[in-house]
Formats: sequence, structure tokens, C-alpha cells
Amino acid sequence: MSASMQIDKDRVVYFHYRMSEAGADFLEASEPDQPMAYLHGHGNLMPALERALDGRQAGDKIEVTLQPGEAYGMPRPDAQQRVPIKHLVNTGARAAARLRPGMAVKINTADGPRDARIIKVGKFNVDVDTNHPLAGKALTFAIEVMEVRQATVEELAHGHVHGAGGHHH
Repeated sequence: MSASMQIDKDRVVYFHYRMSEAGADFLEASEPDQPMAYLHGHGNLMPALERALDGRQAGDKIEVTLQPGEAYGMPRPDAQQRVPIKHLVNTGARAAARLRPGMAVKINTADGPRDARIIKVGKFNVDVDTNHPLAGKALTFAIEVMEVRQATVEELAHGHVHGAGGHHH
């Protein structure tokens, strides 16, 4: 591992980040002692963030603002739908009684569980929004690159980072 290794395709990047709505509220950040890790050039990060990090190295600090189309997209009106409560993941009668507008839920679909936010609760159905909660928002990322290293053969084969900050099998 070289401190001067630049971020490029097939490199593992460890970084700290702080995300906020552009010009507004703080939304989330990496844990101080747990940098995030990703495999550069393998679609594990928003493409616009990868482009901003390309060629950087450990110690670099950048701030980048992504417009909605570069982040989570614009909200789609067709992403709101009525779903039977029985299609929500882990929703027995007791849990169904606690459903409230604004709650995050998972819906069982033919393609597996899908995240949604409740808009309205009825007796047998819920109206949900499957747009990402940050859709339509410009986001600012303050990033500090902590480490850059060559990916292992296994990481390249799997398309993601293994170990601390990455994926665990």
C-alpha cells in the first residue's frame, strides 16, 4: 500500500464523508472510526462521486455537490401506489396496527423486498411512495480520502470490497 497511490479502476478506496442537502441540513456521515470502502470503477458508488474521486489519493479532501439527476434522481409520480398491508415485510396484525404515515417499510415484490415510505394507512391497504427519500434533492458530499490500495483478486471477482468497511460473506 502506497500513500501516493491514486484512485483508479480496480482500486479499493477508504474514505470518510459527510452528506448534507445542498446549502442546508446535515443528513448523514461515516462513523469517525469506520471509513466507508468501495471498489472504484465497479458501480458501487454514484457515478458522479466516482468521477470526482478519480485520480485523488490518501489525504485529499474534496467537496462536491450533486444535482438530483446525479444523485437519487427526480421523484417519479408513478412511484406512489396502493399495496395490501399483507404484502409488507414482517407485518403481522400487531405491527400493522402501528403503521403510520412517514414510516419506512419494505414491500414483498416478485423481484424481492423493496423499500417504500407510507403515505396513508387504510384498514387493508397502505398508500406508499417507492421513490428514494432523497429523490429530488441536490446533495453536497464532503469527502476525505483515507487510504487507496490495489484490490485483491477475490474483490475483483466479486465486484466489491471485502473486510472492514466493505462486504462480509
